[in-house]
Amino acid sequence: MDQDRKKQIAAAAALEHVGRGGIVGVGTGSTVNFFIDALAALRGQIAGAVSSSVASTRRLESHGIPVLDLNEADELEVYVDGADEATRQLHLIKGGGGALTREKIVAAASRLFVCIVDEQKLVERLGRFPLPVEVIPMARRHVARKLASLGGEPVWREGFVTDNGNQILDVRGLSISDPVALEGEINQIAGVVTVGLFARRPADLLLVGTSAGVVTLAREA
Repeated sequence: MDQDRKKQIAAAAALEHVGRGGIVGVGTGSTVNFFIDALAALRGQIAGAVSSSVASTRRLESHGIPVLDLNEADELEVYVDGADEATRQLHLIKGGGGALTREKIVAAASRLFVCIVDEQKLVERLGRFPLPVEVIPMARRHVARKLASLGGEPVWREGFVTDNGNQILDVRGLSISDPVALEGEINQIAGVVTVGLFARRPADLLLVGTSAGVVTLAREA
């Protein structure tokens, strides 16, 4: 089974967690694109979606799914998104597509966070994938120096601007032993909008597409 097929079966499995009549939080990325395409079959049974990116908004609207502003919705029942890396503790690195801040906001506003990945994204320890950090443009070099002092190698994602008008530093060379602590430490650096660690608010369910089918991992209470 190829990688796209593994993403597709994980995305299809997430539909089981979408309640009828409600508003669905929708993330960003290649696996989420499969989820959006599958969600189109339910467009008459949901009230709409809250999207974490312009790209996902366009894809949702192309399927006739109404897209709402988060300020128009109460707490979301479910948020479905992918990840660049995930552990069995359901800690994540996200932001390869640059939508980490909006993804973190929608995740925080959701009762259930369902993360969908293929098995290549499942790791024992986070950090092989460069850790994205969204920064206010004027603070980029200041934040880069602070990130270097933490042992990382920050690289400016040149030519890329987030949907919020900010820039991204991709931090290489980190082996993240305590994701919760590091998330808090980086978020406290002046000029950081947010870091792509989802550990303080991890996923509640991780649906992993494998050659043998979908494996479900649940967060311990």
